[in-house]
Amino acid sequence: MNARRNTVRATWAAYALIGAGALLMLAPFWFMFVFATHSRTEIFSVPPPMWFGDDLLNNLRILGERIPFWRNLGWSVYVALASTALTLLFCSMGGYAFAMFEFRFKKALFALVIGTMLLPSFMSMIPTFMIMDALGWIDQPRALYIPGAASAFGIFLMRQYVLSAVPRELIEAARMDGCGELGIYARIVLPLLKPALGTLGLVTFIGSWNNFIGPLIVMRSPDNYTLPLALRSLQSPADTEWGALMAGAAVATLPLLVLYTLASRQLIAGLTVGAVKQ
Repeated sequence: MNARRNTVRATWAAYALIGAGALLMLAPFWFMFVFATHSRTEIFSVPPPMWFGDDLLNNLRILGERIPFWRNLGWSVYVALASTALTLLFCSMGGYAFAMFEFRFKKALFALVIGTMLLPSFMSMIPTFMIMDALGWIDQPRALYIPGAASAFGIFLMRQYVLSAVPRELIEAARMDGCGELGIYARIVLPLLKPALGTLGLVTFIGSWNNFIGPLIVMRSPDNYTLPLALRSLQSPADTEWGALMAGAAVATLPLLVLYTLASRQLIAGLTVGAVKQ
């Protein structure tokens, strides 16, 4: 009897701990959405507002006056979609090649690809700027989605998933039937890679949407800023419209919340299934 009581108490203690952690993590999102509906004066009142106000439209108006917000939103959507599409294409091709083809220096090349994941991101800042400047891509959106189109993480994820989900016998049978390599890739491999493609697409979209360092390095015109950089430009030591800033952050966060809510199971399934070779 005592053992059962101890088990029940431990269970409720675990639930309480998890609930407290969830509230702690959700609190910043709650206050962001609440502050987006209040003026700067109300935000800094004591105590701060805990419920929604009536200044959302006014904050959005101020946001549009301070920066070209809706244009920046459009650029963010364009860059994130382009980055996701190119990453899915090149990483699926690279992962399929490393998994199913035999060629010289295959192991060395794959080790080199994986080795790039060990490099700190700040080490690529200056080389990235120099290359983009030499190509004439400074202040061009293509500088944000082309350089990272064949990411090491994406290639690794696709290779592992191909090894676990695509039977080599199926590929050989298609070749014997006269199907070309591009046909095999498009008609056989891609349909089998849908869980991994969904996972990689979600991770890539979120990473591109939240990217701050990339636009900071190559973008010069405020009209071409993506949302993270545009919202950062609103901040100043003496005259920051925090209500407008919170409204912009809320608008920028909503698509990610909706996307993650709809695709969270896909994300977990793709990561776990592709991680184990069957």
